[in-house]
Amino acid sequence: MSLTESRVTRTGTAGTSGRTHVTSMTATSVASGRMVGAVVGATRAWRAVVRAAVAAAAWSARTVRPAGVLVVLTATGGLIVGIAFGWVEWMVAGAAALLLLLASIPFLFGSRSYDVDLSLAHERIVAGDGVAGDVVVRNHGRRMALPGRIDIPVGSGLVEFGVPLLRPGHTVSQPLEIPGLRRGVVTVGPATTVRSDPVGLLRREHAFVHVHEVFVHPRTVALPSTSAGLIRDLEGSATRRLVDADMSFHAIRPYVSGDSRRHIHWKSTAKTGRLMVRQYEESRRSRMAIVLGVAEDEFLDADEFELAVSCAASLGLRAVRDARDVSIVSGSEIPRVVRGRLRAIRRLPAPSPRPMLDGFSAIERLENTMPIVEVCRLTAESGERLSIAFVVVGSTVPLARLRQAALAFAADTAVIAVVCDERAHPRMQVMSGISVMTVGTLDDLSGLLMRGAAS
Repeated sequence: MSLTESRVTRTGTAGTSGRTHVTSMTATSVASGRMVGAVVGATRAWRAVVRAAVAAAAWSARTVRPAGVLVVLTATGGLIVGIAFGWVEWMVAGAAALLLLLASIPFLFGSRSYDVDLSLAHERIVAGDGVAGDVVVRNHGRRMALPGRIDIPVGSGLVEFGVPLLRPGHTVSQPLEIPGLRRGVVTVGPATTVRSDPVGLLRREHAFVHVHEVFVHPRTVALPSTSAGLIRDLEGSATRRLVDADMSFHAIRPYVSGDSRRHIHWKSTAKTGRLMVRQYEESRRSRMAIVLGVAEDEFLDADEFELAVSCAASLGLRAVRDARDVSIVSGSEIPRVVRGRLRAIRRLPAPSPRPMLDGFSAIERLENTMPIVEVCRLTAESGERLSIAFVVVGSTVPLARLRQAALAFAADTAVIAVVCDERAHPRMQVMSGISVMTVGTLDDLSGLLMRGAAS
């Protein structure tokens, strides 16, 4: 009986200790979960505070101008110092600054009630011409819009328009006149509505999404059609290379094993008593390449580079209008760390005049690029057989380097160098393997090409 009671007692004791252990483990897990939840909540709250602080700082940077920052510092410092030390002057200065800041806030209301429509008469112009357009402002809100200002970025400049008081649904139109622009791709827009107080403490802006790109094409000159490539052919020009099959007949030669029988000349065969075949001169469509140097050290100044771009664009425009196969090549930007180990060229699209001139609008002088000799060598390696190649450079390129550029092309390729020098008189020099044209103005190009075609 005692043994039975002892066993029951042990069993009951063991069960009791097990329940106590489970209860303690459950309490520990609950405490750990609460701690993890508190840490997660605190992290989320901290991130929310940081995001709010960043947003507030960004809003303050956009809204508060330097004068507004000075007024805020004056109000804060004046009130704190005046209340702490009992200085009435500081309290008056702080209160005045605070009232001025509060009075400038209503001028920021209604900055998004404008609907601005920006339109341009032309998006492609020639260098030196201006652009005309219209700016239409409409109040699409239900309340009266206070006077404001509209800023329209034009490249690196800014055009400002004053907007009067507008009733709901009222529209005002103002002309936009952009003066003569230099060659390039000029971004016009986006139109930005500006709200600011008279003192200039606070500023609120709202930019619209519409942006216009104006392609300012280089100036070009009309060139004679027959001098576009100095080759007066329509479908192909016979060369000095002899082939077995073509259209330009050259001579009769004896039959060689492997010749096609359809080229056998039977009358000559009957006269000589042995097989004779026709021999032809290779005729191919005149393919032209225009290589434009863009390295900074190859031009004296920016005006000389613009003359070179205009000469290259004039040559390309004449070739495209004559439906010739033309390849327009220039140097490409190369990172400084790989300069000398990487070769790269840029090809301009030339299916029609508009995309070709758009490509010339975006060409700029580059500091890190290949010299003209390397550009010509890579052009000759990557392109098809060329009939003629124009190399357009500045006045700082010596003749020795131009001869090196001419050696990069095939022996049967006519190479013409166009040297742009605004200080020189127009002239043409014919050397072994290359002809050098020196132009002082864009109009000199036409006369020199006609002289070269006649010779």
